[in-house]
Amino acid sequence: MKSDDPLLAAWEATLARKGDAPAIFDTRGEVLRTFREVDERAALLGSKIDSGDIYPIDIGNQPDWPSLLLACLRRQVIALPLESSIKPQQRESALRICSAREPGAWGHRLPVLLKLTSGTTAAPRVIRFRSEQLLVDCIQICDTMGIGPDDLNFGVIPLSHSYGFSNLVTPLLVRGVRVVLSRDRMPRALLDDLAHTGATVFPGMPVFYQAFCEMENAPSLPKLRLCISAGAPLPLEVAKKFREKFQRSIHSFYGSSECGGICYDREARLEEPGFVGQPMEGVQLDPLEPGAPAGRFRVQSAAAGDGYFPEPDEEKLGGGFFVPDDLLTANEDGFRIVGRLSDVINVAGKKVNPAEVEAELLRCPGVRAAVVFGRESLLRNEEVAACVAAGANVRETDLLEFCRARLSGWQVPKRIFLVAEIPVNERGKVNRRELAQRYGAR
Repeated sequence: MKSDDPLLAAWEATLARKGDAPAIFDTRGEVLRTFREVDERAALLGSKIDSGDIYPIDIGNQPDWPSLLLACLRRQVIALPLESSIKPQQRESALRICSAREPGAWGHRLPVLLKLTSGTTAAPRVIRFRSEQLLVDCIQICDTMGIGPDDLNFGVIPLSHSYGFSNLVTPLLVRGVRVVLSRDRMPRALLDDLAHTGATVFPGMPVFYQAFCEMENAPSLPKLRLCISAGAPLPLEVAKKFREKFQRSIHSFYGSSECGGICYDREARLEEPGFVGQPMEGVQLDPLEPGAPAGRFRVQSAAAGDGYFPEPDEEKLGGGFFVPDDLLTANEDGFRIVGRLSDVINVAGKKVNPAEVEAELLRCPGVRAAVVFGRESLLRNEEVAACVAAGANVRETDLLEFCRARLSGWQVPKRIFLVAEIPVNERGKVNRRELAQRYGAR
């Protein structure tokens, strides 16, 4: 009997097609689960899940992850993906928030999955999703990127993160896309495993591609046909070096936890920094300020979540749309990310877009990477500062002089900190707020 749940119905169709075929591999190429074994584990794990309405999935990139999701769907328990590294107090806080709703708070649209994100006050909140939305996001990703049942995904990004969930977990269930699961984030091991597993699709992050470019005696990747980068902006220099070294282009993917995939660079010409291509199939972007050179856009997508909880924000998310804080520019080729609303630095009333300053710093000879952020200033509200990874003979005074010749006075950083590598979190993202605290004015 076909399930009434769209995601379960898609899984049942996959199971009927693929049955005893391998579904999940380890990095040695050994089969960890067939499709039938994924289903059998779901039945076994479901018998151990209490009928409470929130179930945290925090086991990391383990072969039982898809089975736990199926078990939650069948038991009509709401799944809450959490990273395995989450601190106990953060886990307890997330569960407390999810369980504290009033009866009927979600109306007729009961979620099957919640995604944890940060609120405007940095307090955690969750995004509500139904199976229909998760299914649409999966279909949009597979169709736009050309990922099919003959592919083999390489899964090192966290399955609990929105990127990993939509590019690894749901394609396995909905389209039967096999996956290699890896928990080794060392670049050399990753590259070796990519080569000998024969993975055809690698959903990665810029930090991985940069490490691959710097690696000596890198193995060839004869089976790898599709390289995807998301989670943070892909530096143009890294993309070009990777193409020269491995004869493969990296396709930038722009998405959000709130609505799934937004844009994808299908051609990967690598001509503009921050370029993310055209909207995903089934996605539409409408400018909030038509005619402005850069601004925010309203994302129309059937994959968008139903809203935030416990702090709803109906102007930002709900009813099939989401408004990101990213600042975009658009032309006939597609969209380019040029900054973020929350990243704009207020220098004595004048607004500085960090991306503009970063672009100039990256033009300076010897500079490999740069991130610009605002830090508190008693006299000017904020002042511009930067972290730069550069060659050994590059000095702060050289960089400041370079900026003064190309930027307006209020855009020039007050301090530039030379670092070996730009600090990022485990998702490969730069957190400007953390940098502002770390390098705050003394």
